[in-house]
Amino acid sequence: MEFRTATVVAKRLRQLGFELHLGRSVLKPEARVGLPPDVQLAEAYDSARRGGADPDLLRAFEFGFTAVVGVLHGTAPGPTTAIRFDLDALPIPEDATDAHAPYRGGYASVHAGCMHACGHDAHVAIGLGLARVLSEIRDALKGTVRLVFQPAEEGGRGAKAMVEAGAVDGVDHLIAIHIGMGLASGHLAPRTVGFLASAKFDVDFVGDMAHAGARPESGANALLAAAQAALGLHALPRHHAGRTRVNVGALQAGAGRNVIADKAKLVGELRGDDDAIVDYLIARARAVVDGAAIAHGVAATLQLVGRTTVADSDAVLAQSIVDAVQGVPGLSADAHPYPAYGSEDATYLMQRVQANGGDAVYCVVGSDLAADHHTPRFDIDETVLEPAIGALAKAVLALGASGPRLLPTS
Repeated sequence: MEFRTATVVAKRLRQLGFELHLGRSVLKPEARVGLPPDVQLAEAYDSARRGGADPDLLRAFEFGFTAVVGVLHGTAPGPTTAIRFDLDALPIPEDATDAHAPYRGGYASVHAGCMHACGHDAHVAIGLGLARVLSEIRDALKGTVRLVFQPAEEGGRGAKAMVEAGAVDGVDHLIAIHIGMGLASGHLAPRTVGFLASAKFDVDFVGDMAHAGARPESGANALLAAAQAALGLHALPRHHAGRTRVNVGALQAGAGRNVIADKAKLVGELRGDDDAIVDYLIARARAVVDGAAIAHGVAATLQLVGRTTVADSDAVLAQSIVDAVQGVPGLSADAHPYPAYGSEDATYLMQRVQANGGDAVYCVVGSDLAADHHTPRFDIDETVLEPAIGALAKAVLALGASGPRLLPTS
């Protein structure tokens, strides 16, 4: 639903002379999962239109195709370097007290129940700042740069559809960035490793409503089935081959205290050290849900609505970036492995580039945080934005000069 943001990004890239690839051309329709209901998409689209989004650009994103790739060709042959920035926010109400700097300063979210609680707005700012710098130094640029602005990172829903559309095909070097993640301001960590694979799921329970006092036996309690499933999911057997994580994040059910609930919805996620462990957890989760449904005489449907995989940063590319950014004011960098922070669907982009013979890194831009990611008082240190832009620009120039790093074909 990032209609206005995608339009702002596309408009700025066009002003800077980038070649634009929008919507369906970089986001494969049948590869999308976990889409919001049509009514929510329509409301978000209309909100962007009323908010002054460029109508010609906005049409390219209709029905949730909110992806943008900007391409800039250098003046000499060279490799293709892609940098990925995610666009989306989170369904978290932003803190509305003077203890929260964005509220105090008048730049908190204007959308109730929604905020940038993970720094993706900073990623977009870095991406557009980088676009401006690259447009100004285009004469020194060798090869091609793709700035990949991806929707729906939260929930693992955007990257795979962009991969399937070919958004990173032909890329020699890929850099995905993220701000914060436990790294202090003034530091850059381009060699993140250890992301967990994950699966996101929704479960709908449908029973029969009844009067809880008069005829409780005539009902089929969807709320109790969902509650039993939630406990069973958190008790899933773990796996010897690696880490596992399970979380039921929300459960909604019921209409009143004296009514047997006929509907319930549960949403959650499963994580593991690799795809095989996540597949194991999915199979066990289905068994738990089916068992709870049978026990309470209700129907249940489990739907997968998002997925991430695993990929590690390439050490050689990480070192190349460290070498390139030496001398950027206010920034230090090293190529030591940096522990990942949960899961990330940029791993699909990394996997595709690596499978095609290129290299990829996930680069953390350090920032002191006012509160942790995914919390109402999350806020970044904005002084890190300019050094991050400078570092990425220097990395792009250096990678263009060094040429593609293609892996052996046999």
